[in-house]
Amino acid sequence: MANLWSGRFEKEMDDIVKEFNASIGFDSRMYDEDIDGSIAHVTMLGEQGIIDPEEVKKIIAGLEKIREKIKRGEIVFSADDEDIHMGIEARLTAEIGDAGKKLHTARSRNDQCQVDGRMYLKKEIDEIIDRLCYLEEVILDKAEHYAEDLAIGFTHVQHAQPVTIGFIFMAYFQMFRRDIERLKDTRYRMDLCPLGSCALAGTTFPIDRQKTAEILGFRGPTENAMDSVSDRDYSIEFISDSAISMMHISRWAEEFVWWNSQEFGFIDIDDSYCTGSSIMPQKKNPDMAELLRGKVGRVYGDLMQLLTVMKGTPLAYNKDFQEDKESLFDAVDTWKTSITIFANMLKNTRFRTERIEEQFSEGFLNATDVAEHFAKQGIPFREAHEIVGKMVKKCESRGCGLEDLTDEELKDVDARINRKLLGDISMKACVEARGSFGGTAPTEVRRQIRVGRDFLKAMKDDKER
Repeated sequence: MANLWSGRFEKEMDDIVKEFNASIGFDSRMYDEDIDGSIAHVTMLGEQGIIDPEEVKKIIAGLEKIREKIKRGEIVFSADDEDIHMGIEARLTAEIGDAGKKLHTARSRNDQCQVDGRMYLKKEIDEIIDRLCYLEEVILDKAEHYAEDLAIGFTHVQHAQPVTIGFIFMAYFQMFRRDIERLKDTRYRMDLCPLGSCALAGTTFPIDRQKTAEILGFRGPTENAMDSVSDRDYSIEFISDSAISMMHISRWAEEFVWWNSQEFGFIDIDDSYCTGSSIMPQKKNPDMAELLRGKVGRVYGDLMQLLTVMKGTPLAYNKDFQEDKESLFDAVDTWKTSITIFANMLKNTRFRTERIEEQFSEGFLNATDVAEHFAKQGIPFREAHEIVGKMVKKCESRGCGLEDLTDEELKDVDARINRKLLGDISMKACVEARGSFGGTAPTEVRRQIRVGRDFLKAMKDDKER
């Protein structure tokens, strides 16, 4: 098959160069977007009187026929096609004759690949937002279930303060909510149609770019033709969004690996999300959590790859830009799968609350609450902090908890304190007392859950409008 740009050349491409140059092996996944873009383009050309209406009908019918053939697997692309744009156009001309040669009027592959990419990514963003919303629903349901169940809050991987399991879930809810909001922002910024920018400078034909944008569901056309064909910010921004979200998944997956260990024993992950050992019959390994933790490295690599491709490219289009797609597709596929697997793993994980409670005696989880009790009685907090530090030291020497110190031992630490001044410093009381906005008290966790459900409802309502 002759190249569609072969008029200037006397020699065919070397076979190895042809393979190296081709993107059809990966950009063929955008055939639907490519055909939709072509139909919108030729429709506009017909309405503007640039192409005869009968030829427009013929071109559209030919494109739809090619679409069906691709879906049925009757068209097999090869390096001779170079990319999805040329592959479809060549087959269109073979299908309908000379009318097919008019399709490329007033456009270039430079703006064509851009409109394909933006349409593809808009669709994928919508699906990823749906998957993130599903994950958020799982989180809210779990948070509701464990709203009053106590857990250990860590800082520096040391026991810090008592919290609730629901509170931990709601912390991650906020992370994934930000991921959704970032994606919505990205989608809004990229929702502009580059079609009609041509190679870099627009066209002399009297095209209507607003019309093509409208047909394809964009909120308008891009403003500057040169920027339109050389912009990959939307892909970089999307992969950045995916890298941040995958980092969130990885953080929680890391905790799942800890919590699943014999040393912690906080959770029981369903067998369907674990694997065994080829040699140790007793093992139940949290492999899905470990894989999710590892997958973030792929997406970080995708982001760095595309940033590196773009960093030294002058205006306008450069062949380097062909390297934008594989990293984008990989980030899309990895993120989508990771969200679904992680959500289902969460859904099928049970927290072993009795095992968690066994560890409450370690690490003086109520120390901060004691200091705050003293501060409420008029002792300056900095002094209260020092007093409780001395109490902890005394407890360590005795091998007891803060609540076990006698009046005499407390007076020995500081003459102002006694057991009555300690108040109720049980783990349950400590958690319930932390009702400040955003705190871990069950009442406050339930408020956060209500806000979370309102957010998801607003997302659903927005989608249905």
